[in-house]
Amino acid sequence: MRVLRLRWERVPRVIGRVDAHSLGVVINEDDPYSVEVGEYYVARRQIPAEHVLRLRLPRHPRLSAAEAVELRASIERHFGAEVQGMALVWVQPWAAECQSITAAVSLGLDAQLCARTCGKGAPSRYFNSPSGAPWRDHSLRPSMLLAATSAEAGKALVDRGLAADGSLGLRGALPVHAYYMVTNDARRSVRAPLFPPPGVLRGVAVTTHVEPGDLPTGEDPLLLLQTGQPVLTGLDRLHWVPGALADHLTSYGGQLSGHSGQTSALAWIDAGATASYGTVSEPCNHIQKFPRPQTVLLHYLQGASALEAYWKSVRWPQQGLFIGEPLAAPFARP
Repeated sequence: MRVLRLRWERVPRVIGRVDAHSLGVVINEDDPYSVEVGEYYVARRQIPAEHVLRLRLPRHPRLSAAEAVELRASIERHFGAEVQGMALVWVQPWAAECQSITAAVSLGLDAQLCARTCGKGAPSRYFNSPSGAPWRDHSLRPSMLLAATSAEAGKALVDRGLAADGSLGLRGALPVHAYYMVTNDARRSVRAPLFPPPGVLRGVAVTTHVEPGDLPTGEDPLLLLQTGQPVLTGLDRLHWVPGALADHLTSYGGQLSGHSGQTSALAWIDAGATASYGTVSEPCNHIQKFPRPQTVLLHYLQGASALEAYWKSVRWPQQGLFIGEPLAAPFARP
């Protein structure tokens, strides 16, 4: 492993968070997975009835521009100022044209992006924000796809999110680990200089590791894992805590169909992670298009939800799909 001179970055102090009273849920009535998991989520998280939008949506991987515009318009008409973030409960569609579905509904479509997917993205005004009310402060509702490979797996994902809440960082709580892997794929390890220094964060009982390889080899309980390879094997042997975040830097992790030839972000959810991230069209390896290692961790440790920590860590999120249980907040306090 090459020598890395790693230093901690500064992030702003997080003020509040998106919770069940400020989350909107969108359910596709033409999708049995969406209905079963969505209604389960609404009940388990006690989402207010007026914060649930039920609509009909095509069940295919990518929406057309017109379909995406209509979806976003329906969301804007339904949700009021009290809704700060959104859970989209389905597996398909995961994209709109060359943008992720989460970006399309949260940011709107960029008509020029598909002609230059390897180019610079539009900066997110929510990047590294201290805000716990993004609609109020940034006129933006971050969204996350509550996706899994089956309805049972979707319900298990919901349960992991609830089990995570407030479970870590307390006196006597389980010590957990954040692993940052430096792989032999140099193009996909471009985040390595941004990794945090390895060591123990005693106030929150988290240990950070920077190691060579694709995946950790021990049995540590994992809070966060970031790596860079197109294809990953052995995810089923990892040990996750409720609320764990995991992602791999590659081109098509956000293509959830499994036909891209690369490991999809859904594999992390299947393995036991609670949230993940992947891009839906060729982004090239701009670090701004992927979760910034320290930013996602440091916001999460302050009590942000998985939705907020992941969204705040991506500077150019147009091609990036955020998936998982959005409200999981293991370091949150009442």
